Amino acid sequence: MVRLLLFLALLALAAFGLSWLAENPGDVALTVGGVEYQVSLMVGLAVILGLAILVAFLWATIRFIFRLPSLVSLAARARRREKGYAALTGGMVAVGSGDTRAASRLAAEARKRLGDEPLTKLLRAQAAQLSGDRAAAAKAFRDMLEHPQTHALGLRGLHIEARRGGDHQAALDYAQRAHRHAALPWAAQAVLDDRARQSDWAGALQIVDSNAAARLIDKPTAARWRAVLKTALAEAAAERDPKTALTLAQDALASAPGLVPAAALSAKLLAANGDLRRAGKTIEAAWRRLPHPDLAAAYLRLRRGDSALDRLARARALARLAPSDSESQLTIGRAALEARELDAARAAIASLIDAPVRPTARVCLLMADIEAAANADGAAREWLARAATAPRDKAWIADGIVSDRWAPAAPSGALDAFVWRLPEARLSAPAASPSPVSPSVPAETPPPLAPPAPPPRPARPVPPPETPPAPVAAAPPPRVMAPASVVQAAPAPQPTPVAQVLMAPTSAPDDPGPESTQESKGGFRLFARE
Repeated sequence: MVRLLLFLALLALAAFGLSWLAENPGDVALTVGGVEYQVSLMVGLAVILGLAILVAFLWATIRFIFRLPSLVSLAARARRREKGYAALTGGMVAVGSGDTRAASRLAAEARKRLGDEPLTKLLRAQAAQLSGDRAAAAKAFRDMLEHPQTHALGLRGLHIEARRGGDHQAALDYAQRAHRHAALPWAAQAVLDDRARQSDWAGALQIVDSNAAARLIDKPTAARWRAVLKTALAEAAAERDPKTALTLAQDALASAPGLVPAAALSAKLLAANGDLRRAGKTIEAAWRRLPHPDLAAAYLRLRRGDSALDRLARARALARLAPSDSESQLTIGRAALEARELDAARAAIASLIDAPVRPTARVCLLMADIEAAANADGAAREWLARAATAPRDKAWIADGIVSDRWAPAAPSGALDAFVWRLPEARLSAPAASPSPVSPSVPAETPPPLAPPAPPPRPARPVPPPETPPAPVAAAPPPRVMAPASVVQAAPAPQPTPVAQVLMAPTSAPDDPGPESTQESKGGFRLFARE
């Protein structure tokens, strides 16, 4: 709008000037070589304007002629730069698509046409990484350290290469240099992982605080990591300084109410101080969020000297907070077993056995303990056999590692990596389970192998075998009658082929069965009673 108004103002001014010249005519006299030329003012102005345009044109022509070599060189450089950027683009695409040969060729071409520009160095390093040439990649990243624009990028690349080569100390040094150079999230995370890998929980807590202050991590993540690290510090100080450990555990529980190790440790320390009411409330609050066996174990043993029946009553009270969870039923079942209430233990986990899915390993092991306590060793061994192939229960899992205990960090150094969940099921070939076959239908049974032929002997009668009859009647071997003059000697035992029948195993080979009465009080037991 302003430009339009300015243009209209200039146009009006020019019109006013022309109109003034038209209303006030004048003459212009010019003497050249003794000759006087006299023209009107308007013609004089037109001549001057034409001469100015002619001079400007001549000057531009002369200037173009003198600048022609530089213009040609500039055009060549522009074409060279354009080809270089085309090679750079193609190289990036080749790296992304995994074309090693094209990436190396285009990286060399881009470097030839563009020189040591930042993107050229990056393409050269990535092409070397793609081809597996770690020495060339490290050299390209070290070259980046010489320029301020690529300094942080070079440190990141050297950090990655050091980690790939297994030199964790060098990787840590590069990460620390980058962390001092700028607030970079990857460098801060690498330093934090190193502190966690070395179990330096206090140093890791300082790194988390500095990263949170620099806004490299969000507030919920920072609060969760602080809770995890304070729990680790509390576990380390639980024996030598219970008061400090209790403070750290309570702070961790306030930051992350669902952190099971913090709740269990806080309850144990409160119970050791005699504050059983707060200890119980702590576990109950955590149990409502996540029923866990560690919480159940701590809750049942808060008060020393309780009888097994007292622990059973506490287990039932805790289970009422999450009645539909399988962990509540297992807690009651285990407490009832310890109290020798076998019927109550079976009733507690009956729904876990009759569920549509197969009972888990913990359920099978608990049933084995119940049957062993009831002196039913055959049934106990059967449940132990089922536990070997039963689905697995929840456990602490991180980096593919299944652990029964929680840890603040994974072996790789990742903080708060252990998660309470079911292990991933691994696909395997289905086990060939024999199907029960009736003894009267031996058609599907493979034929037994014939015994090796005995050496030739004098003809003599072969007595029938003294072994008990086989489950399937087999034709007796034919008798060979010897002449009366032949003296009969004691025959050597010969193997008698018996038809084999595949039966579905219902228990272990040495299992007398759940209803066996062959056990004597003084006999040998494979499994001790609880």
